Amino acid sequence: MTSFTGTVIRCDKVKKGYEVVLDRTAFFPEEGGQTCDRGTLGGQEMLHASEREGVIYHLVREPLREGQTVQGEIEWQKRFSDMQQHSGEHIVSGLMHSRFGFDNVGFHLGTEAVTMDFNGTISPEQLRQVEYAANEAVAKDIPLHIFWPDASQQERISYRSKKEIDGPLRLVEIPGYDICACCAPHVERTGQIGLIKITGMDRYKGGIRVTMLCGFRALADYNRKEEAAYQTGRLFSVPAENIGQAAEHHLQEAAQLCHKLGELENKILLLQVDQIPADSRNACIFSDTADNASLRRALGVMCGRFKGICAAFSGDDRKGWQFVLSVPGGDARIEGKRFADHFQARGGGSPEMFQGKTAASREEIEKYFREA
Repeated sequence: MTSFTGTVIRCDKVKKGYEVVLDRTAFFPEEGGQTCDRGTLGGQEMLHASEREGVIYHLVREPLREGQTVQGEIEWQKRFSDMQQHSGEHIVSGLMHSRFGFDNVGFHLGTEAVTMDFNGTISPEQLRQVEYAANEAVAKDIPLHIFWPDASQQERISYRSKKEIDGPLRLVEIPGYDICACCAPHVERTGQIGLIKITGMDRYKGGIRVTMLCGFRALADYNRKEEAAYQTGRLFSVPAENIGQAAEHHLQEAAQLCHKLGELENKILLLQVDQIPADSRNACIFSDTADNASLRRALGVMCGRFKGICAAFSGDDRKGWQFVLSVPGGDARIEGKRFADHFQARGGGSPEMFQGKTAASREEIEKYFREA
C-alpha cells in the first residue's frame, strides 16, 4: 500500500510542528530499531511518525483540521528498501540462531546500513557461509507467512523475540529459515529482497556486530566500491583485482624510502651540529621535515659537545616549530619552561628532556639562544 485516506482525530501543537492522529494509517512509525516511513499527509511533508501507548503520531509543519479527511502518500522507494533490509535481517538472524544458537540482541536499520548484534562470535569464514545460505533463501523465492496466533497457538510455536510480548503477537515466518515476532513491513517473497551482502563484522560487547546491505542498497554499495577499485587500479596501473598486491608493493617501497629519508635527515642534522662553533655555549639546529626521533638523536650529539642549552627544531615559521630541548648536567624542565614562557609556547618533559611547540620565528629563536 502506497496511498490511503484517513480522518484527523486530533491535531496538537508541539515544538517542531503539529502532531496528527488519524483514525487509521499506513505509515510505519519509528519502532523496533527501524526508522519511520516518509511521505506526505494532507499535501504536506510527513516529517516523522512515532508510536506512544498504541497511538501513532504524524508530525507535520502545518495544522490539519479535526474531522478532515486527508490523503496519505508513502514514499515507496524508502519503504521498499526498508522492507528489503528488514526481511534480509530476519534470514541472517534466523541462520545465526539455527546454526550457532546465537540471539539477535540488537538491531538498527539506519539510512545507510543495517547492523545486527549477536551474543556470540564466529569466524569470518563461518559468516561467509551464513551469507551464502541467506542468498540461497533469496534464490528460492519463498513466500513470507505473516500471522497473528491466538494464545493456544503461541504455546506450540517456537519463535525468536528480543523481549516478552504482552498483548497481540505478530509473527513473521520465512519457512525453513526463521520465525520471529516483528511489527515491521516485509516483502511478500524472499526473491524481492535481492542480494544480501555482509559488509562488516566487529567484536562488540562480548559478541559480534554484523553490518549488512540488501537489494538496491547492496547494488549501490557495490557500484561505489567498484568505481573506487577501478580508480585505484588506474593509479597503480594494474587491473582492479590486483590492487591489493600493488598497494602492498607500494607500501614496502614507501617504507624503504622513509627509512632512507630518515638516514638523510640524521646526516643533515649532524652536519648542522658540526657547523656550530666549538666554543659556543648554547646550540640550536633547524629542519623542515625531521621527525621527533631524528631530533632526539641529534640532540644527544649536541649534548655531548656543548655545555649550555641544546635544542633541535622541526617545522617552519608558518606552521610553527616542534622542538626538543636539553641541558647537559642540568634540569631541562627549568630552561624549557623559561623558553616556553618567553615565547608563550606549549611544552613539558623531564629533567633530561623538554619538548613542545612554539609559534616563534626562526630568527627570534636563534636570537634567544645567542643571548640566553
